[in-house]
Amino acid sequence: MSEKTSPLRPVIRRLSGHVVDLIAAGEVIERPAAALKELVENAIDAGATRLAVALRAGGTDRIDVTDNGCGMTPEELEMAVQRHCTSKLQDERLVQIRTLGFRGEALPSIGASARLSITSRTSESDTAWCLRVDGGIITPPQPSSGPVGTRIVVTDLFFATPARRKFLKSARVENSHAESVMRRLALSAPQCAMRVTLDDKLLFDLPAQSPVARAAAVLDTTPDTLIPLDEERGHIRLSGFACGPAKTRATGSGQFILVNHRPVTDPMLRTAIRVAYRPVIERGRFPVMALHLKVPLERLDVNVHPAKTELRFADEAEVKALVIGGLGRALGHGSSGGGGIHASFGIRPSRPSISYPPRSDVPIDLPVNVAARPNTPATLPFAAPSLSRPSTPSLQQTERSGFAEQDAGFTPAARPPQPVPEHLDPAFPLGASVAQVFDTYIIAVAPDGDLVLVDQHAAHERLTHERLREQYASGALRSQALLLPEVIDLPRREAEALLARSEDLSRLGMDLESFGPGSVLLRSVPALLGTKDVQGLLRDVADELANDPDLEAGNTDSFSNRLDAILARMACHGSIRAGRRLKPEEMDALLREMERTPRANTCSHGRPTWLKLTRSEIERLFGRIK
Repeated sequence: MSEKTSPLRPVIRRLSGHVVDLIAAGEVIERPAAALKELVENAIDAGATRLAVALRAGGTDRIDVTDNGCGMTPEELEMAVQRHCTSKLQDERLVQIRTLGFRGEALPSIGASARLSITSRTSESDTAWCLRVDGGIITPPQPSSGPVGTRIVVTDLFFATPARRKFLKSARVENSHAESVMRRLALSAPQCAMRVTLDDKLLFDLPAQSPVARAAAVLDTTPDTLIPLDEERGHIRLSGFACGPAKTRATGSGQFILVNHRPVTDPMLRTAIRVAYRPVIERGRFPVMALHLKVPLERLDVNVHPAKTELRFADEAEVKALVIGGLGRALGHGSSGGGGIHASFGIRPSRPSISYPPRSDVPIDLPVNVAARPNTPATLPFAAPSLSRPSTPSLQQTERSGFAEQDAGFTPAARPPQPVPEHLDPAFPLGASVAQVFDTYIIAVAPDGDLVLVDQHAAHERLTHERLREQYASGALRSQALLLPEVIDLPRREAEALLARSEDLSRLGMDLESFGPGSVLLRSVPALLGTKDVQGLLRDVADELANDPDLEAGNTDSFSNRLDAILARMACHGSIRAGRRLKPEEMDALLREMERTPRANTCSHGRPTWLKLTRSEIERLFGRIK
């Protein structure tokens, strides 16, 4: 009987320095854009005020970074390519980190997997010095020519690690990652002029700028469209600039976040941004902004990931509340008077059928009971003054005296339009209404002569939403008892979701109770919405609650986070419907209320409430200009 042979016991051994460098390179330098990020951060930390970057093949073939920073001596050059050698840590605690880099891993990691050349000169030196590293093999510094500052050239990235090079994407994809890195770093250092070329094509050439000018350049917009932020909560400060809900993107590529001047992609901060914008942008769209969060150094841990793009905060809840609240207040300060959404047409639109509103004193019964405000006529459903129009001949009178005489068989199908006032008040940026298209869209002329199109249902939905939110916050959301309580049959899951939040819904003006399996009895609704379509309202609220997996029956915080979506559903049911013909006074009153209401550029679901067509855009549609 043969004896069993025991397996060989693994023996612990020390890895060679070269293998250690390759492992570190895999963590720090995952793609060319990561190497570019480390090099540009070093240049900014060196005090550079001018920076030039050139890439070939997405950085795989060549990365060239030149700065006018403080430079390095020959002795410092030799230390810079050794692991964990840095000039940026002033103590051993990893707390007071004021620079973008601090690990001392970037240059040795790049040198281990690529061909690296560093040429640097200090202001005290008569000459520059050049050091080379090829796959971890260091050539000592040699005298060279060069101005004060540092130039780093990286070629054949990952030639020493072919497996990593094999998994790189195309040059176009790698260029897009490099572009994203450079835009973030350009935002973090507006005091530094930056020029970036990709495959000899200029990406951008930015001078040293003010923060607002740099933010506008990076976000590809104009300074007047940016909403400034400056909020404080305890020792934390939030500043920067955000675009309104009219400017969104299909991805989060337009979100730039700095923490103590460090570009980050922290998931918690992105979640806070999404929550803040949820009431004003359409689902699936992403806002555009450049935010700067300043946090005390001792309450922040940047030593989480080798890429240094994720952080840990001592109080995440405080930071999240500041971001959500600050963005919410900034978005709430704007109304429809500031910044329109410009229409864009790919083809010439077909001729619409237009019906003009009658000049009638008979009030139209709108499906919402809006309480009249002080000094406002109670007959208007929207609390706002209407614009006065001069007495001029109507279209029908003109037709009788002119067009009708030429074509006796012509009978105008549309009602007469309303003449536009000769001088529109600049205080009313949405202007004066002149007609209604498809009994759904209001046509108005703005004081600057631009054409404004308003979706009456979407606009009134936002107004109702804001009133509901205001009344709920003040505890004054009144309920209206139904003359006959409604019995509503629902799927069991939705009925249970409603009954689990019955106390919370009661504060919203909806009193309900169980009425057997899968049925609920609704006794009252919010007075602001009226009693029409109560079943549709409750079904939508039930759907909103039942389809939220994060909403626990006993978690009031979860319900509070979901409250705005429920108010949006309620507002939709209580708003003017498409197809409702409005009087001129009602259309003007709607415009005035929009101008005063926060977040009125979009409806509760994030869609635009109004569009603007400038004269040049209209002339382009008619082929007058190219």
